[in-house]
Amino acid sequence: MKVTTSDYHIPVLFEESLQGLEIFEGGVFVDVTFGGGGHSKEILKRLGEEGVLMAFDQDQDAAHNIIEDDRFIFVDSNFRFLQNFVRYYDLMGVDGLLADLGVSSHQFDEGERGFSIREEGELDMRMNQTAPLTAKKVVNDYPEKELFRLFNSYADLQNVKKVVYAIVGARKKKKINTTKELVEVLENAVPPKKRNQFLAQVFQAIRIEVNDEMGALKEMLEQCVDVIAEGGKLVVISYHSIEDRLVKNFMKTGTFDGKPEVDVFGRANEPFKMVTKKPVVPTAGELERNPRSRSAKLRIAVRQ
Repeated sequence: MKVTTSDYHIPVLFEESLQGLEIFEGGVFVDVTFGGGGHSKEILKRLGEEGVLMAFDQDQDAAHNIIEDDRFIFVDSNFRFLQNFVRYYDLMGVDGLLADLGVSSHQFDEGERGFSIREEGELDMRMNQTAPLTAKKVVNDYPEKELFRLFNSYADLQNVKKVVYAIVGARKKKKINTTKELVEVLENAVPPKKRNQFLAQVFQAIRIEVNDEMGALKEMLEQCVDVIAEGGKLVVISYHSIEDRLVKNFMKTGTFDGKPEVDVFGRANEPFKMVTKKPVVPTAGELERNPRSRSAKLRIAVRQ
């Protein structure tokens, strides 16, 4: 199905993230989360005739939004392969990289993809439709201890035990095939006043597991050390605390646990310097226009 850019996704912290890239004519930039192409189109407007923009997206729907422009290179792949493709196109030492993490508005609204708690669809949740692991497999086949691991790791839930036992008990009687069926299974575990937030966190945890989002994010960030030129910008918008913690720690220390590596002389190896001391968050006006932006945090760092 062809999806227009405007239908696909409302870019969050749009102008703030583009300013953070410090785009200039003739520069080389990377957008690792192309989606509807909103950020990429604006980057191209500011690039000048000699500039280059490479964009990544593994979602087959994003390919409908490819920009016809000689300065634009589209890579139909997960951004965990960033360095491979940047090197292949002889673009090592880019001037800036943008990552707008999370799920696009389009993916949430397309019920058949299984991302939405509101729309019924198969339990899928794959960003890459050719990947073998689906949400249905996670929910029905993961051992109990693995369900505990993923919900404890990827969701801020107070009652993980109730969630896991509800899923395990239900699947013994009947396979859980759709988003609606999963929501029904979880009804007894849902806090009455925080139903949507609770269900969204459960779905989020499963989606992160299906797409190995934390693994891909770590690999991409580590590759930025070699991919981004000295003085180049790393601009990342995250949407939940786990992502944001990884991004913040990496930008500050070059590691994911927040403890910098040191050389034999005790000097810290910190490849980036934070530009934003605190994360940039949406304004009240943006929150009113786009409620989905409420959890967004923008961080910017410069390659040292």
